[in-house]
Amino acid sequence: MKKVNKDVLKEAANKLMFDMSDEQYDTLLEEFDIITKQMVLISEIPGVDDAEPMTFPFDVSTTFLREDVPVEPLPREEALKNAKDVVDGQVRLPKVVG
Repeated sequence: MKKVNKDVLKEAANKLMFDMSDEQYDTLLEEFDIITKQMVLISEIPGVDDAEPMTFPFDVSTTFLREDVPVEPLPREEALKNAKDVVDGQVRLPKVVG
């Protein structure tokens, strides 16, 4: 496993395009140290490698979902009747990317 140090954290932050103060890097480094120690403790539990991964603590059956039955789609006029701004049969939205 790659050793996590301040340089590794700074490289990751740079790739993710955000800045952190030196104090925040120190805090994050301490948290990584705690997590790493916990991972070592867990790996020492006898039989932990033989355990099947669990995605949910108990079996769930999703019987409340409806069957996927194809139906006629709404007419365009019905679908657009409550839209605030319609242009050429499409909903016009405000620009969100600069």
